[in-house]
Amino acid sequence: MYELPRSGVAVHAWMPLAAALLLPACTLAPPRAEHDRLARTQVLALVQGLNADLLSHDSATLTLERWCAAHRLAEPARIVAQRVRGAAKPLPSSTRERLAVDADEPIAYRRVRLTCGAHVLSEADNWYVPSRLTADMNRRLDTTDEPFGKVVRALGFQRRTFAAELLWSPLPAGWEMSAHAAAEPAPLRIPHALLRHEAVLYTAAQQPFSAVVETYTNQVLDFGPWAQRLAPDAEP
Repeated sequence: MYELPRSGVAVHAWMPLAAALLLPACTLAPPRAEHDRLARTQVLALVQGLNADLLSHDSATLTLERWCAAHRLAEPARIVAQRVRGAAKPLPSSTRERLAVDADEPIAYRRVRLTCGAHVLSEADNWYVPSRLTADMNRRLDTTDEPFGKVVRALGFQRRTFAAELLWSPLPAGWEMSAHAAAEPAPLRIPHALLRHEAVLYTAAQQPFSAVVETYTNQVLDFGPWAQRLAPDAEP
């Protein structure tokens, strides 16, 4: 895996999508197929737009808060971390290396669902190094549902994403090379998991202190015409 640069991400991510949206409708495709392809292209633009926004900012919490407000998912648009209690996931050896800690260094674990109103926008696994945070930060992470990014904001942290994966695409591979849309396309259903990011957070002094794996859900699209197309959580 590799680290993704943040500079220019938003611009480059949108260029192919903007071109796709400007393509003329295929005159040989049935009206239903034309409408379906347009809807799928619009969903792809939304998902990739969120992806680019997340990649170009250090705080996923604040990015989701802005998204929630812009798409009127809740009023007020405030992100809350719902703790998921249970057994801690073991820290992968590669992640320990990224955090630059010895084998005997204590690592804390926190699993949360980031919500805006009734919407679960992301599910996150977070391993962090308590010795690199203040006592107050550790207390708040242990005893409250505050989002991690807000608790550690005073560290002036930077985020380095080393993996970003699109878990689902509304369009099939090679769609841009096809002159014809399917005559009877399957109904568009947006699955629960859309994006997954893996990142490490660094203090202003460039010391790594947290590793996160974040999965963004279809609830980010629970607005307008897309709300009726969301698949239930139980569906893959």
